Amino acid sequence: MADLLIRGGTVVDGTGAPGFLADVRMRGDTIAEIGRNLPHQGERIFDAQGCYVTPGFIEAHTHYDGTMWWQPDLDPMPGYGVTTTIMGNCGFSVAPVHEDPAVRMEMVKIFSFFEDIPSAPFVSAVAWDWRTWSAYKESLGKKVKVSANIASFVGHIALRLAIMGLQAWDRAATPDEIARMCGLLEDALAAGALGLSSNLHDHDGDDRPVPSLLADDAEFKALITVLDRFPGTSLQIIVDTFMRKTGPAEVDRIGRLCQGHTVRVQWLGVPTLQFQKDIQGPMIEQHERFKSEGRDFWTGFTHVSPTYTLSVNRSLIFAQSNDYAWHEVVLADTETAKLALLRDPEWRARARHSWDHDAWRHSPMAQPQNLYLLNSDNGIGPVKLSVAAYAEQLGLHASDAMAEWLIQNGLQSTVHLAPFDIDEEMVIRLLKDPYTVGNISDAGAHGQMLCGGGENMRLFTHYVQQTGALTIEEAVHVQTGKLANHFSLNDRGEIKVGKRADITVFHLDEIKHREMKKVFDVPDGNGGNIWRWTRDPAPVRLTLVNGTPTFDDGKFTKAFPGQLIGPVVPEFA
Repeated sequence: MADLLIRGGTVVDGTGAPGFLADVRMRGDTIAEIGRNLPHQGERIFDAQGCYVTPGFIEAHTHYDGTMWWQPDLDPMPGYGVTTTIMGNCGFSVAPVHEDPAVRMEMVKIFSFFEDIPSAPFVSAVAWDWRTWSAYKESLGKKVKVSANIASFVGHIALRLAIMGLQAWDRAATPDEIARMCGLLEDALAAGALGLSSNLHDHDGDDRPVPSLLADDAEFKALITVLDRFPGTSLQIIVDTFMRKTGPAEVDRIGRLCQGHTVRVQWLGVPTLQFQKDIQGPMIEQHERFKSEGRDFWTGFTHVSPTYTLSVNRSLIFAQSNDYAWHEVVLADTETAKLALLRDPEWRARARHSWDHDAWRHSPMAQPQNLYLLNSDNGIGPVKLSVAAYAEQLGLHASDAMAEWLIQNGLQSTVHLAPFDIDEEMVIRLLKDPYTVGNISDAGAHGQMLCGGGENMRLFTHYVQQTGALTIEEAVHVQTGKLANHFSLNDRGEIKVGKRADITVFHLDEIKHREMKKVFDVPDGNGGNIWRWTRDPAPVRLTLVNGTPTFDDGKFTKAFPGQLIGPVVPEFA
């Protein structure tokens, strides 16, 4: 860390206020001075002429909980100006954990299935030398150095497994178990966790509801009461707007359970895709009702269509599309077993039936015209052809055609769904709404689907430059000051004297929403690597994390100044 003077840029301070020309001086990890023509005091000078100087960008929803142990650079985040990532989302966290290794492995399996994170490095690279969240924090401080600050929720599913063991999958908690969960939650909040994340959405590969879906009102009420005692913390709730579409009912339930408490709630969220129109209306009404009632309820949303990649090696897409015939191929242990299923006439008949009758009508299986053969492992092809067109060429059902293509092209090949149609009007409305959480990406998960890293640039390339729907000040605010305020990270998120020197400098004409590319750097547990998608840098000109450059001169600096941070009582507010 060295002192730095950023000179001659347009400061967009993260509050939404108009930008202004100014220099910004950093001393150590703190913003020391802001003004025109600041005198040089011996520090390094960074020329920002023609550039915007903004707070560092915050990734509001990531799953680096395990990934950061073997990928501490958090690629591609440094080249996209990211200085803080929010983890522990969706009820999934690596702490607290049960003393029984078999129960701890349930948490690994959950991350592996729902977030497509390989289990081998999760077992071998993560220390697992904690039982409580506070001990996890201590272990991170000693053993993990990362390129960005990290802040984390404690997961409701982790709490249930830590107290109830495998029975967390099967039943409601007893009063004694609820009390012990509350004790673990209190330990986490006292140690600096952002709050509690819960999941009222997911079913696993055997169609089992995740443990938090078995939590009764008494359990939720007790945990909410704990949150109420810790100012600055929040409750995050994931609800189903994709599959069974129970979201509206669950949001009403959480609204009722939070009455009488001063807990901030982030619920995900008002849908932004066209196929979700049937529940979009009721959920935007809920959002507006909470605001009119003065409730501290914020809806989460995505400004990009989710990326869907169909893989027979590691994918939740088939199971979460209600196509359990194709999911059998994912579950098969060996390549030989997978190929045997893909060739088996009996399986093919079941797969055709599942494709036509069981899979949700908005799932990839119902849209073979939008499924594209893009990623051949051996190059045989064809590629850049839809599954529907390939099926027509072969005179086969679309399910059989996809099976044939995978057999011919290799089982590392993947099939890609074209982006869902997005409701741009709703996205813009939510971007401008003061009670929303944007820049949600899932970065760190779904490496073979390309979730997340770099999607923040679309706020500039699409919404500022192409459509003009946002000003530069609005696009910066969405992913800086607004999010810092929501998560009570009140010592950063704005360019103000005394705040942390988390800074991004970029030239609007240089940044791009980059195409995905394949890299082989994910440990397979056997001394080799498997592949994931990433992106080349945007690039920004400079990323500063706690005053230390992590991206400079067009490349990652190999610095790891990130810290585990948590809610800060608003002494700067």
